[in-house]
Amino acid sequence: MGKEKNPRRVADNEAMAKLRMLRTSPQKLNLVAGLIRGKKVDKAIADLTFSKRRIANDVLKCLQSAIANAENNHGLDVDELVVAEAWCGKNLTLKRGRPRARGRFGKIMKPFSELTIKVRQVGESA
Repeated sequence: MGKEKNPRRVADNEAMAKLRMLRTSPQKLNLVAGLIRGKKVDKAIADLTFSKRRIANDVLKCLQSAIANAENNHGLDVDELVVAEAWCGKNLTLKRGRPRARGRFGKIMKPFSELTIKVRQVGESA
């Protein structure tokens, strides 16, 4: 008599992780997400580890979370994982300002964004 189990949002050979409220603009985050799209996870981890961009550490955390989800929650093989998708979107924007010359007001926008990484198992036989 209980409720039906929710269907999975991703396929059986996939796992995902989502990171919200990242303190960077989506445009800058998309540059780092583009570095890892379509790569094997060990290569993606190496690329993020040696990236000079500040936000690369947070993207690395999200990727490691997706890998852990794949291994622990869905029983996927870590050695066969590929970053299938990595996309980002806008979150809230803090509006700040600074007084400028002649009584004007300079707007300072402090954007936040969110990141979603989906990993997929691609085997040698598949």
